[in-house]
Amino acid sequence: MCQPGLSVEEFIEASPDFTASVFQAVHDHLVVVDRAHDDGQLIVDPLATKVLFKNGPTFCILDVKTKWVAVGFSLRRRLESGRLSRKVTDYGSKFFHVVNVDDPELIDDEFREWLAEAYSHGDEPAQAAAGAGDPMVPDDVDVVIAPPPR
Repeated sequence: MCQPGLSVEEFIEASPDFTASVFQAVHDHLVVVDRAHDDGQLIVDPLATKVLFKNGPTFCILDVKTKWVAVGFSLRRRLESGRLSRKVTDYGSKFFHVVNVDDPELIDDEFREWLAEAYSHGDEPAQAAAGAGDPMVPDDVDVVIAPPPR
């Protein structure tokens, strides 16, 4: 059963005090990332204890806990970082990461890069812009196809 959606204001009002500043730090960055895309379609979907960020599929979830916000995001690679709060979970070709955030200062440049990558559906931003990362597009072709013998 789906939970009824809330407005951002209703979500923040019903959440612990630390939630608003963490939400704002993540939201503001994702708005900037979204504006950088010509077809940006950021959807912010607040629920009772979570906020889903979508641009098609959900790529980031803010899950409000008692003392922090668990910020979860999916990438096409497994991060190796001491900042991760839970075991990285793999789902096919993607990896779901979670970082517990109780202070908006933790949303630093490194974290913002991860969020931008998640916005691009897990593709690293430089690769996504260049079209790399698609397994159907060869990145290095060393085969010469000769005409058939006569």
